[in-house]
Amino acid sequence: MLTNLSIKNYALIDSLAVGFKNKLSIITGETGAGKSILLGALGLVLGKRAESSTLKDTSKKCIIEGQFSVENYNLESFFEENDLDFEAETIIRREILPSGKSRAFINDTPTTLQVLNQLSEKLIDVHSQHQTIELSDTNFQFQIIDAMANNFAKIESYKRGLKLYNKLVKELKALKQNQEAEKEKYEYNLYLFEELNAANLKVGEQEEIEQMLDKLNNIEEIKLNLSEAQSLALNEEIGVQTLLNSLTNNVSKIASFSNDYNELYERVLSLKIEFDDITNEIENANEHVNFDPLELEKLNDRLQLIYNLQKKHTVNSVEELLLLQEELSVKVSAVQNSSTIIKEKEDEVQDVATKIDVLAKNIFNKRQKVIPVLIKKLEKILSNLGMENTRFKFDIQHSSSYFQHGKDELQLLISANKGLNFGELKKVASGGELSRIMLAVKSILSSYLKLPTIIFDEIDTGVSGDVSQKMADIMQEMSMNMQVITITHLPQIAAKGQQHYKVYKQDISNNIVTQLKTLSNDERIIEIAEMLGGKNITSTAIEHAKELLH
Repeated sequence: MLTNLSIKNYALIDSLAVGFKNKLSIITGETGAGKSILLGALGLVLGKRAESSTLKDTSKKCIIEGQFSVENYNLESFFEENDLDFEAETIIRREILPSGKSRAFINDTPTTLQVLNQLSEKLIDVHSQHQTIELSDTNFQFQIIDAMANNFAKIESYKRGLKLYNKLVKELKALKQNQEAEKEKYEYNLYLFEELNAANLKVGEQEEIEQMLDKLNNIEEIKLNLSEAQSLALNEEIGVQTLLNSLTNNVSKIASFSNDYNELYERVLSLKIEFDDITNEIENANEHVNFDPLELEKLNDRLQLIYNLQKKHTVNSVEELLLLQEELSVKVSAVQNSSTIIKEKEDEVQDVATKIDVLAKNIFNKRQKVIPVLIKKLEKILSNLGMENTRFKFDIQHSSSYFQHGKDELQLLISANKGLNFGELKKVASGGELSRIMLAVKSILSSYLKLPTIIFDEIDTGVSGDVSQKMADIMQEMSMNMQVITITHLPQIAAKGQQHYKVYKQDISNNIVTQLKTLSNDERIIEIAEMLGGKNITSTAIEHAKELLH
């Protein structure tokens, strides 16, 4: 619950601090005294957008702090998920700088407005006069029904399933679109792939063919040089081999005379052995040098095929052609296998749809079951509020469409008087009736939602007399389960509060400021007497005020 509120440099407020207690608290004050300013400041703490125009002194920053007792509301997981320090007495602070920028803190940890809004939804429900419009909002109507039906856990599961379903449907749509697009290119891609596949290309073969062609195209020069080299090596009189034999023979004769000569001999012998091996290879190469015109033609044709493919696909190597072949294979296979892939995705979509359909049907059944109970509670409360002839009808239909909170379509109809047909709420109910209906709804919700605090901003607009007394009784009953803060103009409601605060304006050194104070018992009597009879307080008004308070 809200335990303290501190406001500095906001609108007409210089500095203001007030402590709140549990049960029912009342805030009163003349029109224009600044009650809306108080709610505006609280709204900033709860995450509403800030404007620099709200600063009283534009040269200083505005600071608003709200302290909340949260130990009994199972919020530890929320704090952990958002990297916040959990404190039983949590402090939320907003700072609005003269530049217009604002900062938000939860227990002195900087946070975002999104996180602040999420937390505030778990702390306070601020009901203003315009909020009665929500009664005609289908989402709000579902919230009432689902709170009574204890549907929230199932709805969260449904939402997770719906998110997955929408994701899969999107993927399926993309697959089908891709299939159509690829089908148009399929024949051409298949032709290119089969052409490359038929070429049976191998890594490094282009370089190998080019070397072989270089050899065949220079066969005469190769043959001539090999023959001359063979002659130089093997000539019986002046051939290198004959000379090396003589050299080896001469050195061998002195090898035994010293280690140096022996080492020299071994080196010459090694040279002779290596040269003999080279000579054999030259002879062998010379014998196998043949010109094959068919082989030359075959290699030229193969190389030309590779060149043509490289030119066609604007690449420079066989490796790039093989990479392109692999890419084309993937594209061709994707089209050929797309029907299977699409079928698998369709099955996946259907599987998720079946699961969320079961959840949605379960949610619908629980809604159907609880609606008569809701109608009975609403009509009973409103009967005590002077709307005894009011009747409600919730027309709920289970559809085939997926909505954010299930598959149901809902229409709330009302008949305000006997003999009248049912019509739409906003067309049938007056402003005062809408306020009473909203109070009835909030009263019912307070028994099902564990919300720490609710604030009513003049929900009693348009009612008076006995009805206002009954409205006060309902608020007092609600305050047994939660903190209720009510801004009111009606003395019957003001007298029901356990605490009473007054908002007023004060002239301090020609500076009009808004103030807030807690009223004592005697001050409450005077305030309620003024609400009953105006500024000229009579003894009758005083007695009436005392009667209301007791």
